[in-house]
Amino acid sequence: MTPAVFAIVLLAAFLHALWNAMVKGSLDRTLALGLIALGHVVPGVALAMVVPAPLAAAWPYIVVSTLIHWGYYYYLNAAYRVGDLSFVYPVARGLAPVMIALGALVLADEYLPVLAWVGIAIVSLGILSLALSLLGWRHLPKHSPAFVPAVLTAILIAAYSIIDGLGIRQSGSPLGYIAWLFSAEICVAVFVLYPRAATLRTNGMRVLWIGLIGGLVSGLAYALVLYAKTLAPLGIIAAVRETSVIIAALIGVLVFGERPAKTRILSAIIVALGVAVIAYTQ
Repeated sequence: MTPAVFAIVLLAAFLHALWNAMVKGSLDRTLALGLIALGHVVPGVALAMVVPAPLAAAWPYIVVSTLIHWGYYYYLNAAYRVGDLSFVYPVARGLAPVMIALGALVLADEYLPVLAWVGIAIVSLGILSLALSLLGWRHLPKHSPAFVPAVLTAILIAAYSIIDGLGIRQSGSPLGYIAWLFSAEICVAVFVLYPRAATLRTNGMRVLWIGLIGGLVSGLAYALVLYAKTLAPLGIIAAVRETSVIIAALIGVLVFGERPAKTRILSAIIVALGVAVIAYTQ
């Protein structure tokens, strides 16, 4: 991973944390997810009009990735219905880097140095420690119903990350792959938003704009990650990308005054150590 690719992935992580902070206060997470999906569609359609379409070999990957995203949205919603954001999000994102690295090893023959595996494990450990330490071990039974859907969400994150990593490499047009992948999310947006049209009108334009802008920021974040996957191993990209969880936690401390600050900062240091180990191996 070159310094330029490293910087691209860190920027994507920051943008991911930013849009999560934007929708943090949403009262209807399902509606927010629908608006995020719609926010992906708008630039996707515009981009598809001006860039070459992906090669035929990439289309099955786009279809499969879109289907996996449906499952991702479903289980993420299911986890949030019974668990806190501070537990579900770190569990889902913290398990994904190791799963992606293992999946890339099997499906893409990406063999990483031992030290890179150590760095990926440290990143995942730091993210998971954030979820456990914020809630406290004594509160784990309360959140156990959210654990299974959160783990399933992590599996689906790993699945679409690997599929998109392989697909964009075979597309012959990375921008075309991104454009059509985002455009395909119109199915998700319509499925979520159509039954909630009345709710959307009731919540007013502010919710609409927050969702759409959040979708644009989210789309840019994932587009940057997809581009980086054409230049570096999937497992390493995933590990650096998931620093978004820690960035979001630090935003909570610095912007929203969330506590305990020491817990978040300690987890951030652990993740930073893991990223430093990964960078050292490149």
